[in-house]
Amino acid sequence: MANPLLSGIRVLDLTRLLPGPFCSFYLAQLGAEVIKLEEPQGGDYARMLAPELFTLLNRGKQSVTLDLRQPEAVAILKKMAAQADVLIESFRPGVMDKLGCGYPGLKLLNPRLVYAALTGYGQTGPYKDRAGHDMNYCGYAGLLDQTGAADGAPVLSNFQSADLAGGALTCALGILAAVIGARASGQGTMVDVGMLDGTLALQTLSLATIRTLGEGRARGNDMLSGGLANYSIYACADGKHVAMAALEPKFFLNFCNAVGRLDLAAMPLVPGPAGATLRTALSELFKTRSRDEWELLLADRDCCVSGIYTPQEALDNPQVKARGLIRMEDGKPLSDLPIKFSDALGAGSGDCPALGADTYNVLAELGLDEAALAALSASGAI
Repeated sequence: MANPLLSGIRVLDLTRLLPGPFCSFYLAQLGAEVIKLEEPQGGDYARMLAPELFTLLNRGKQSVTLDLRQPEAVAILKKMAAQADVLIESFRPGVMDKLGCGYPGLKLLNPRLVYAALTGYGQTGPYKDRAGHDMNYCGYAGLLDQTGAADGAPVLSNFQSADLAGGALTCALGILAAVIGARASGQGTMVDVGMLDGTLALQTLSLATIRTLGEGRARGNDMLSGGLANYSIYACADGKHVAMAALEPKFFLNFCNAVGRLDLAAMPLVPGPAGATLRTALSELFKTRSRDEWELLLADRDCCVSGIYTPQEALDNPQVKARGLIRMEDGKPLSDLPIKFSDALGAGSGDCPALGADTYNVLAELGLDEAALAALSASGAI
C-alpha cells in the first residue's frame, strides 16, 4: 500500500485561529507530520472561542506547548526548526525576528527549511503592520464591492474567501512548491503570503472586465455577478431559490426546450437593459414551481439549473455522499481531504490533540531527559 504523499515531511505550525491552521490541516491530510506549537496558557485562541471549528481544523496534528517569551522555549524551537522541513507562522512582520527565530537565523541552522509567513498584508508595504480579518482583505481586494445585488449594499458571505482561498490554500501551494525545490536543491526559501495579495489574484473576472472596458462594472452587473439573466438566482414558488448557470447558449436552449418556452431562446443573452425582458420572464416562470419541483424537472436536461441548498441540505446531497467528503462522528459532521488520488493516499483525519498532549514525547525525541523536561515545566517554558 502506498504511503501518504507527504510522508516524511515535518511541519512546525505556529499559527492559530483559521487561515494558518486550515493550511496546515491540508498538509496533515496529505500525510505531513504537523506539530502545532501553542502557548501553555490556553493555546490557540480557537480552542476557547470556537471549539468545534478548532476540532475541524486541527485533526491529525500533534500539540506541543512552548512559551516563546522564555529563552529556554526559544532554544527548543530552534532545535525543532533544525530538524523540520517547514515552519508556518502568522505573526505580524518582525515578531519572529524579535524572538530570535526569524527566517535569516533559522536558515543558518537549517538551509533546507521552508519558512512560510502567512499574514494579512505580507511582509512589505505600508499596510504590513495593520491588523485585519477576512472582511478587511476582501474589502481592499474589491471582492466585497462585487458581492450583492445591483443597487444594493455589499453583502457578507459565510465563506471566508481571503482567509481560506486567498490565504490558506495560496500558502499551501507556495509551501509545496518550495518543498519540491528544497528536495531538489537542498535550499529552502521564505514563502511570503499576504491574504490581500491572494484574494486580489482571485479577482480574474473583475480584472478581465477592467482590461476590456477600462473600468469595472457596478455590483451585480458583471457577467457572473448578476448581469446576465441566464446566469442568475431566481426565487421559486416555495420561497426557496434556484441557481441558473446556463451561460453557454446550448445550455439555455436545453432549458427552453425542457420548459416548453422556445420564445425565451429568441431573447438576447446580454447584460444591461437589453436583457431585462428575459430576466422578468424567467422570474415569473420560476415562481410557478417549488425548488425541488424544478430540480426534478431539469435534473437530466443538461441545462445547469440547480437548487440552492442550506449547509445542512448540502451535507445530505447524494453527490456529496457519493464522494465521501463528509462523514459523521458522534453525530457531528467532519470533512476530509477533498482530493482523490488514483495511486496515492491521504493520511486520514486522525484525532484533534489536547493542548500540549505531545509536548513530552516530541521534546524527548530532541534529546531532553526527564529532569530537563521537569525543569522546563516548572518554569512555565512548556
